[in-house]
Amino acid sequence: MTQHTYDKDRRRLLRAMGATGLLAGFNALLPSYARDGMTRHLNSAAAQVPGGAARDVLMDVHVRREMIDIAGGRASAITLNHTTPGPIVELWEGQNAHLRVHNHLDESTSIHWHGILLPFQMDGVPGVAFPGIDPGDTFDVKFPVRQAGTYWYHSHSGLQEQVGQTGPMVIHSQGDDGINADREYVIVLNDWTFEDPHRLLAKLKEMSDYYNFSERTLGDLAEDFRKSGVATTLKDRLAWGDMRMSPRDIADVTGHTYSYLMNGVHPEANWTGLFTPGERIRLRVINASAMTYFNVRVPGLPMQVVAADGKEVQPVETDEFQIGVAETLDVVVQPRADQAYTIMAETMDRSGYARGTLAPRAGMVAPVPALREQPQRTMMDMGMDMSDMDMGGMKMSHDKGAKPMGHGQMAMDHGSMKKMDMSKKDSGMAGMSHQGHQMDGSKMSDKMAGMDHGKKMAHGTGPNAGTMGTGAMMEQAGPVIAKHGPDMHGAGNINVANVQRDRLGEPGTGLEDVNHRVLTYSQLRNVVPMQDRREPSRTIEVHLTGNMDRYMWSFDGVKYSNATPIEFPYGERIRLVLVNDTMMEHPIHLHGMFMELENGQGEHLPFKHTLSVLPGSRASLLITADEPGRWAFHCHLLYHMEMGMFRVVRVSDQSGDNNA
Repeated sequence: MTQHTYDKDRRRLLRAMGATGLLAGFNALLPSYARDGMTRHLNSAAAQVPGGAARDVLMDVHVRREMIDIAGGRASAITLNHTTPGPIVELWEGQNAHLRVHNHLDESTSIHWHGILLPFQMDGVPGVAFPGIDPGDTFDVKFPVRQAGTYWYHSHSGLQEQVGQTGPMVIHSQGDDGINADREYVIVLNDWTFEDPHRLLAKLKEMSDYYNFSERTLGDLAEDFRKSGVATTLKDRLAWGDMRMSPRDIADVTGHTYSYLMNGVHPEANWTGLFTPGERIRLRVINASAMTYFNVRVPGLPMQVVAADGKEVQPVETDEFQIGVAETLDVVVQPRADQAYTIMAETMDRSGYARGTLAPRAGMVAPVPALREQPQRTMMDMGMDMSDMDMGGMKMSHDKGAKPMGHGQMAMDHGSMKKMDMSKKDSGMAGMSHQGHQMDGSKMSDKMAGMDHGKKMAHGTGPNAGTMGTGAMMEQAGPVIAKHGPDMHGAGNINVANVQRDRLGEPGTGLEDVNHRVLTYSQLRNVVPMQDRREPSRTIEVHLTGNMDRYMWSFDGVKYSNATPIEFPYGERIRLVLVNDTMMEHPIHLHGMFMELENGQGEHLPFKHTLSVLPGSRASLLITADEPGRWAFHCHLLYHMEMGMFRVVRVSDQSGDNNA
């Protein structure tokens, strides 16, 4: 028997054990927080993906309100088949799925199958795709399975997602995916609060930084006086105050109220996945949180990224990645030593973490890294034009010889200068535009509400609009690719990014200076060349806008209740340009269709269903509008979506009818 045949037989045996439940014996060795004999979280055997022979699937999902043990306490939660997160929905590419959702709540509910290609009536968004599931009713979801990969499901009704209504989906490939994992685990990351989510949102509306307990102090002011001088420091403070922002506004909701869970288990309980040294382990990481970005690493083990948002990518070896809300990433690790390894999921604002363990035997633990220093917002996050800024005798200027970028070519131009910390350097923000100081916001809001989104907008016609190279940008800063026009986006927006940068080559907020490899969007490369190579017939530019002081979030300054659908004519090739005028990351999700990210990978652009758009940045995606219907398009930060950062994309079919 060859080594290759032996390895494949061993993988089949392990998966068969999972499918028949023989691995469930491990459960008794792990911490349990169940009552009445019911498992209340994804324990080791449940989190292991069993696999097995391809087949059609009929599965019932029961939605209930129950008291559960969670995050070291006891709370009322919405459970799915008595668990939170819910059970793995396991499907097979090329087969058929029939999912029956039973509503046992005393209120309407829904389930959206995130990233799944299916008829829009089955997509699970109340008011867009269907009316919702009334109490006592059952909703049948039937569709042919046309894809493979790691996905998830969650409520799209109100704030139910925050109180437990999430779960993982795994779709097995029809053929050999070439990954050859011996063992697979789903890693579901959640943020849990014992507060009522409606009360939490009310607090944010009253005071947007209610949960931020790391604001700058008088001690910081004195230190900045000493380092930067009184005039520079005061100028910096006044500018931040004018924007109603702080350089330490990293997350709206923090560890002050959140507990961070891995497969439903809080860090002290230590979710554990078992392995035999030498095995290749596929971790299907799902950020199913409501509001939290995570930085994920396994100290001591390199990770090989093999899929993003369910779609395979050419393997990229890295040591850490930042994962936005609603994104999924598949990585392979191969622990060879007979020891435990910590799976560390540190929150982007460093106010807490989720944690689990990979170990040869139950009960083993590994050191848990200390939380790192909190990151701070910078000039680039504000969309500042730094081209002619004098910084300690080093003047930054545009490289007049820089060549404009072609379609899909978002080349990074890294300079030699360290990225400036806004709290410590001259902000130079005298030229910053603020909506409230420029125009009548109500008139502009009316204008934006009636805009024809099928036409090219004023700020440009694609990723090259306003292109200008920069010969001396800050370290990790992408080139300026556009400048902002006069449109300020109305009352729903407090500031704009005066310049827009390509930031796809950056590792994410707080990871700029770590001493190991960090995954970036620019590294993702599709395993297959793009099928639709037509030039886009139209460009649609959408600005991500907000007023942090009033906790208002929107697209183009217009909240959902005042907005009109964005039209995607059926069959057309669309370029969707996203410009983030806010100073926060936004994970933007399009239902029903995959987007191809123009990240400089030529004909191998990676697919995404959710893209984290960095502050002050401009990102371009290509879409083939081949899925008729009404599709939700929104920020996946739950409270941002609830406050208006939501639109409908309407794809008309061949006859011009979208059936909606």
